[in-house]
Amino acid sequence: MKAAVHTKYNKNNIELEIREVAVPTINENEVLVKVTTAGVNPLDNMISRGEVKIIVPYTLPQVAGNEVVGIIEQKGSNVANFEIGDRVFSRLPLDKIGAFAEYVAINQDAIAKVPDYLTDEEAAAVPLTALTIMQALELMGAESGKTIFISGGTGGVGGMAIPIAKAKGLTVITNGSVENKERVEKLGVAQFIDYKTTDYTKVLKDVDYVLDTLGGSETEKQMTIMKSGGKLVSLRAMPNGSFAKRMNLAWWKQFILGLAGRKFDKMANKYGVSYDFIFVESNGKQLQEVADIFTKLEIKPSVDTVFDFKDVNKALDKVANGRSRGKTVLSLSLIHIWRCRRAI
Repeated sequence: MKAAVHTKYNKNNIELEIREVAVPTINENEVLVKVTTAGVNPLDNMISRGEVKIIVPYTLPQVAGNEVVGIIEQKGSNVANFEIGDRVFSRLPLDKIGAFAEYVAINQDAIAKVPDYLTDEEAAAVPLTALTIMQALELMGAESGKTIFISGGTGGVGGMAIPIAKAKGLTVITNGSVENKERVEKLGVAQFIDYKTTDYTKVLKDVDYVLDTLGGSETEKQMTIMKSGGKLVSLRAMPNGSFAKRMNLAWWKQFILGLAGRKFDKMANKYGVSYDFIFVESNGKQLQEVADIFTKLEIKPSVDTVFDFKDVNKALDKVANGRSRGKTVLSLSLIHIWRCRRAI
């Protein structure tokens, strides 16, 4: 099968090599998925640049890709809740990525069934972002009836975070451009703040939880709007010691990340809140919960550009340098058609 492969770590060159590799074999707890689409994420470029080696030290060469949609073609003897022919999606396990290929083997605990109303391209926009939200809320210990501020909620992350938080019983506050106000209010926002006319730090206080999607100077600004004992989880700032312990990293990695994240720990102590960083992991049960929420509300993820598999490096470049209004997706439909024609 054809696959796009990380061959070396290079901070200045994120290109993958398309090569022929063996179709993966499955164990009793796995399914073999024929890939139809794959989400392209900043994480894929971070892996190429070696920026996540301290968290997940991949042995190269390594088939790339973290987010996948496809059809089950084989199932292991212990796989109970899925059948051959099911359309599934997944944020692949950290230690077994490989979405940028014709086939991928996935543990049954990492997959969920794709809602019927979503196209393969739309489905590819869901797993990584939605699981990030689910796991952030879990890390916060978010309780129904409390308030959450989702920074920059008019973007792709907010488009998923808002309805998920609303479904969990939270009162959702966000900021963004006013032209998106009606759209996000339909998703469940209780209070919308126009970032061009209003500084959210001047109008918000005593917020229970913050989902920081922006990082930079915004992380501290968001701490100022929180009540004492509030919890902030960042998708964009810096890993810290508690993150390293939660990920069960080696002691020396815990030490290094403890030093790296000390700035944010001190910042949180200053405001009487807690700070955590999140690196999303696979979880089929949580993803199925997301699928059920999305089906009920018929949420349509935003897709920006769909690239053919052969243009994987153009897709990665767009994610690294382009301005996207939605998900960048790889399609493997043409390569599967080509395989079928060769077989005739």
